[in-house]
Amino acid sequence: MVMKKILLTIPLLFVPMAMFPIDKADEQAETSGSSKVEERARAVSDIDSYEKFRMGGYGEIAASYMDYDYNWARPTGAAHLNRGSISIPRFILAFDYKFSSKWVLGAEIEFEYGGVGASKEIEWIEENGEYETDIEKGGEVALEQFHVSYLMNKYFNVRFGHMIVPVGLTNDHHEPINFFGVYRPEGETTILPSTWHETGIAFFGDLGNFDYELQVVSGLDPQLFRMENWVGKGTQAPFEEFRFTSPAFVARVNYNGVKQFDGLRLGASFYFDQTAKNGSKPYRNTGHKFPVTIVTADGQYISKKRNLIARANIVWGRLGDSDALSSINSQSTSASGFPTSTVAERAVSYAAEAGYNIGSFFGKKTPRLYLFGRYEYYNPMQALEKGSARLADARLQKSVITAGFNYYALPNLVIKADYTHRIVGRGKYNSQNMVSLGAAYVGWFFKK
Repeated sequence: MVMKKILLTIPLLFVPMAMFPIDKADEQAETSGSSKVEERARAVSDIDSYEKFRMGGYGEIAASYMDYDYNWARPTGAAHLNRGSISIPRFILAFDYKFSSKWVLGAEIEFEYGGVGASKEIEWIEENGEYETDIEKGGEVALEQFHVSYLMNKYFNVRFGHMIVPVGLTNDHHEPINFFGVYRPEGETTILPSTWHETGIAFFGDLGNFDYELQVVSGLDPQLFRMENWVGKGTQAPFEEFRFTSPAFVARVNYNGVKQFDGLRLGASFYFDQTAKNGSKPYRNTGHKFPVTIVTADGQYISKKRNLIARANIVWGRLGDSDALSSINSQSTSASGFPTSTVAERAVSYAAEAGYNIGSFFGKKTPRLYLFGRYEYYNPMQALEKGSARLADARLQKSVITAGFNYYALPNLVIKADYTHRIVGRGKYNSQNMVSLGAAYVGWFFKK
């Protein structure tokens, strides 16, 4: 019955999507994007298609039927429970403004799960660590990007402000037409923040077959690390101001020069941050550094000629002195809202997916219809610190198999459906199944 209601509701949700104009330039654009300077500088991509100002964005609608309970921490894992959900995971408004041909302002405002709602604000230590909580309804509004780019030349450019941290495949290509399935891949978005955005300065450019981005940005808060997500919820979002005493260093490099496979892009990223001084309770962290090191590698092959899209990625992360951090975090009270669970030393995620455009069988003018399959493995508690007396929770170890389709009604408007099967703890706990339907778009609505 729940599934029937979802199926009846989804067509109505597609109607508002059709009201957003997608101009011809966007229709002709390759939805996968480019890895060159124009993509690295999202605020100035398609630089000659507008003269002064443009406004657009992207959005997602999702509905799911699940056969498992919310509580995964039972001895046998999540119990059987038939339930449904429907949501608007993201609605993004994007604005770009050219002060001149060299100076460009870019901004994105994110409305997540319906907009302003339950919120918690943590004041600075100088204000006695005051907590302010407002409960209205679910969701949040966040400034996802707000930065100024100075475009010197194709080789070297500068950006400063609030920007995307390009660690991992999904963060670097987070727009909903750039991944298969209704929801973002689980592995990366569990152990890493997603979409990950921080404030600082970046340098980026195009060096022939390579493009790169280097960042110095605000770091993570170790008091927000937890067993379920590792550092995935560790951004300093609860603060009015971000601590910059111990900034993070980020690097990403992409290679596009494999001539035998036009459309192949190989990428790697690196992140390092000594997080202790960024903590919500920094005096508890005295004598520790809690360094976070993240290394990722990914590949993406997009061939219009072969009607094929394939992606693969791996994320490896290490948290130094994790056992001591777990002890420190356990001192927080449940009323504070801070996690008190064990944090692992190492977390890992890897995945591979491939999709084929079966619409190509029916002629060149037929809209693209990709059938895809994806396999993921991830574990936010892959390994605890050597010698630790704590125990890792095997219920957090998951293998995920997803299959479905992406139907591009327009190049920038996609309708999605998929089936997901999760194997929990290598099959020692109850498995989980989910069927999902959704729609997503990306577009510029107004240009001047």
